[in-house]
Amino acid sequence: MKGIVFREFIDMVESQFSARTADEIIQSSTLSTNGAYTSIGTYPHQEMVDLVSNLSTQTGISVPQLLQHFGRHLFGRFVEIHPNMTNKFSDVFSLLGALENTIHVDVNKLYRDAELPSFSYEQDNQQTMVFIYRSRRRMADFAQGLIEGCIAHFKENMTIQRTELPSQGEEALTRFTLVRAANANA
Repeated sequence: MKGIVFREFIDMVESQFSARTADEIIQSSTLSTNGAYTSIGTYPHQEMVDLVSNLSTQTGISVPQLLQHFGRHLFGRFVEIHPNMTNKFSDVFSLLGALENTIHVDVNKLYRDAELPSFSYEQDNQQTMVFIYRSRRRMADFAQGLIEGCIAHFKENMTIQRTELPSQGEEALTRFTLVRAANANA
């Protein structure tokens, strides 16, 4: 997992909880870097699991809720850090539809060793998109938060239905069905 994700997580904990909480979860976790992450470095996914689990213990907030919250937060940060990757899209469906073959291609140019989840989608009309998340890391809660952050960014009114699908080997699959409100974008 890329260091930028770790750095943003620790920054979020410091700003939304406290610097002390960030220090405590770092001290309670098994980290190869003792919490010192570089944006371009690559670190074991298990370290994020440890950090989030320890934040859950500290705050009493469930791991799924924390991952969704972080996903929403991180999407907003990506808009600030990499506006060229998000500003060219006009709505949620156009951005999510370009995720696999455009945005992730750009991310791989910036971070050559990034291990990204894969996504596919189906869109039969302007109101509904079925979006499939596939990853060995099994972080569908985080993916949901990123989708929610995307929806908030574009100020769209839509619902998300989430369905866990049978795993394929080591990969977990989650289907997100996004439905625009009946009068949205009319």
